[in-house]
Amino acid sequence: MSKFNNTKAVLLLQDGTVTYGSAFGTIGTTTGELCFNTGMTGYQEVFTDPSYYGQVLIMNSVHTGNYGVLSADVESDSVKVKGVIGRNLEEKFSRFMAEDSLQSYFEKQNVVAINGVDTRALVEHVRIKGAMNCIISSEEMDIKKLRQQLDNVPSMNGLELASVVSTVDSYTCGDENNGTRVAVLDVGIKKNILNCLVERGVFVKVFNAKTTFDEMETFSPNGYFISNGPGDPAPMEYAIETVKNILASEKPLFGICLGHQLLALANDIPTFKMKHGHRGLNHPVKNIITGKSEITTQNHGFGVDADAIKNNHHIEITHLNLNDNSIEGIRVNNKKAFSVQYHPEATPGPHDSRYLFDDFVKMMTG
Repeated sequence: MSKFNNTKAVLLLQDGTVTYGSAFGTIGTTTGELCFNTGMTGYQEVFTDPSYYGQVLIMNSVHTGNYGVLSADVESDSVKVKGVIGRNLEEKFSRFMAEDSLQSYFEKQNVVAINGVDTRALVEHVRIKGAMNCIISSEEMDIKKLRQQLDNVPSMNGLELASVVSTVDSYTCGDENNGTRVAVLDVGIKKNILNCLVERGVFVKVFNAKTTFDEMETFSPNGYFISNGPGDPAPMEYAIETVKNILASEKPLFGICLGHQLLALANDIPTFKMKHGHRGLNHPVKNIITGKSEITTQNHGFGVDADAIKNNHHIEITHLNLNDNSIEGIRVNNKKAFSVQYHPEATPGPHDSRYLFDDFVKMMTG
């Protein structure tokens, strides 16, 4: 039980909904866009995924924190969510190899959370009303004051966040003696994406989001990877231009999540803000090229315009979401360029889509 269990906390939504609970993590106030994740495991990977930057996360699973925290289970160097909402955020944990409790971890990472919330009801509310901003506080209970603070939080629509989470300095992964080299444009990369490339004998160099194509070319890469990341892709003109230059170079290109959206924008296909996004470990996707289905991990609040793709002769749809028929994958005709909206590197989660990394390597070596 959290040492703050007797400290009251409040959650205020943009539409005026107020929910009370108890404090968890650090005492304070935090704001962001409200979203939810349907996964029953993998909370530490979720919390450290840069794609969640700027968001307050509802954990739909009833228990979160029950197997503790392990340093090997992170996707970046810090927690990226702005806040956490849970039904039962657990301080006690059962995994013998865990290094810390969730409560202690949140305190060290300065994460404000609220415990004891009916998260199933809250998720249903978001599904009906759509994504909206919210504020959590365990230090201020005056709703009027919180409302004033919440009104100043910018909308995620039109918000460029990728450059905020991108690496400042370039770095490499893997064996330099390997013949296959990939330049990664880091717009919010997860560590396990890099692991999936390195495991396949790739030498990787990761570049800041605003690095130009010409500068990345000095690495003499055999191919390019455009990473996942947070925020609205539409304002990212710097990255869209880079993707256009990569396509013009005829070198292989693979994009995931935000990288998928940037590939679409580079081909004049618009993106849009989804009502509540897709986030979790259990989303069914059909590969319409092979006819096979995949259970996928997802985390995105923006999507690619399906109607615009159907009218674009340069792009072929490769994957569709079986829940809502949204676009989950595309490839560029007459180019070695493809992307998916979901996360084939998922850990934990299904490995159904790991073949995409193999396809990318074959493009570069075949």
